[in-house]
Amino acid sequence: MEHHAVEFTLQHLIALLPLLVTSLTVVVVMLAIAAKRNHALTFMLSVVGLNLALLSLIPTLEVAPLQVTPLLLIDTFACYYMALVLAASLACITLIHAYLGGESGKGYPGNREELYLLVLLSAAGGLVLVSAQHLAGLFIGLELLSVPTYGMIAYAFFNKRSLEAGIKYMVLSAAGSAFLLFGMALLYAESGNLAFADIGVSLARESSQLVQIGIGMMLIGLAFKLSLVPFHLWTPDVYEGAPAPVAAFLATASKVAVFAVLLRLYQISPAMSGGWLNELLTLIAIASILVGNLLALLQNNLKRLLGYSSIAHFGYLLVALIASKGLAVEAVGVYLATYVLTSLGAFGVITLMSTPYSGRDADALYEYRGLFWRRPYLTAVLTVMMLSLAGIPLTAGFIGKFYVIAAGVEAQLWWLLGAMVLGSAIGVFYYLRVMVTLFMREPNMHRHDAPFDWGQRAGGIMLLVVALLAFIIGVYPQPLLELVQHAGLVALAQ
Repeated sequence: MEHHAVEFTLQHLIALLPLLVTSLTVVVVMLAIAAKRNHALTFMLSVVGLNLALLSLIPTLEVAPLQVTPLLLIDTFACYYMALVLAASLACITLIHAYLGGESGKGYPGNREELYLLVLLSAAGGLVLVSAQHLAGLFIGLELLSVPTYGMIAYAFFNKRSLEAGIKYMVLSAAGSAFLLFGMALLYAESGNLAFADIGVSLARESSQLVQIGIGMMLIGLAFKLSLVPFHLWTPDVYEGAPAPVAAFLATASKVAVFAVLLRLYQISPAMSGGWLNELLTLIAIASILVGNLLALLQNNLKRLLGYSSIAHFGYLLVALIASKGLAVEAVGVYLATYVLTSLGAFGVITLMSTPYSGRDADALYEYRGLFWRRPYLTAVLTVMMLSLAGIPLTAGFIGKFYVIAAGVEAQLWWLLGAMVLGSAIGVFYYLRVMVTLFMREPNMHRHDAPFDWGQRAGGIMLLVVALLAFIIGVYPQPLLELVQHAGLVALAQ
């Protein structure tokens, strides 16, 4: 009997490996910073830790699906999104290294090492969030994901835009969390349970007014984090103020984790999907697609443009969420993977163009005029990313959009598909505008530029890999599709 207990805990340890490795990395990095400030060492430790966490997903998949404590469920779905969160965090860390002055480390006036620590903490929160199967787990994960980001956004403290963005995000994020908690409290009052599946079972019998309000409030809390209309107002300001690699982290790792948990909630609890909730989500989706795309048309700032376009992209994702049957879970998996790739690429180019100690980031469109004549390869990367975000065939973004539309057609959501087609058409216009800017003849003026040897540095190499992947997935998506098919929520339905 005792032997059985030991084996039991070992399996749980293996299931929790990615989270344990990430947490251990946090501790090691913290102790290393305390012992001696060394930018290169902190970077190396963070990268090694995240790579080990990614590798530890292999043994974890062997034991999945496994319920570790009532709060966390490690299944293939959780593993897939953990991999996405870890990969995005890893990419952001290489971008941070490039941004803070790389090996030379000259010029950045503050301490550089703590930024890595904050990203690692946030990544650990993301891992908790995607494997949560209990409202308490969801809340712990969400807070662990959000709180370090306040510090990350305001990290370039000598730039008042960055400080302002940090404060805005903190206040609005706290408001979102308050809505979420209140919604959870109402759900608990009605069902007497905090586990997703049990809430689903107890609410399937009868759904009272309290429950509906509770779920509505939880939705508001999550919509804040995903910056869906009408809770999107913080997005462009925060993206513009935050240091470029941090904006990349916000747009990728943090949103993926929140969307994964929303998908799980929606799929497991029948009370979540159906009735007025679907109509509310449909309205939010159509509003997000149209508002996001139309406001992006007016932007002359690349970061703000990407902020508004991310609102539209999560509007598209809601189409798959509302479809909720058949292809939907797959569509979300494929779309999030392609979206993470392209966002990392786009923000990566901004990162390499920017240096934190010469004022604000290089995010105004005019600073990219004629980039092609100065940095042709960097321009190629940004062009591929823009084409992919627009969903042009032969890029990863096209595969993602195709899947979402297929899911929408399968569920016959004609209004949503109409909005999506219209939104994509508007989107093509402003993505092309960015691309045209890159090839224009340039006026002679003082400008930001990426260093000449950007392609030989960690951040640059990562960017080239991302661009290559965005193209390869667009041409040959089979491996990604197989990965996503294995990452369904099937194990839970039984």
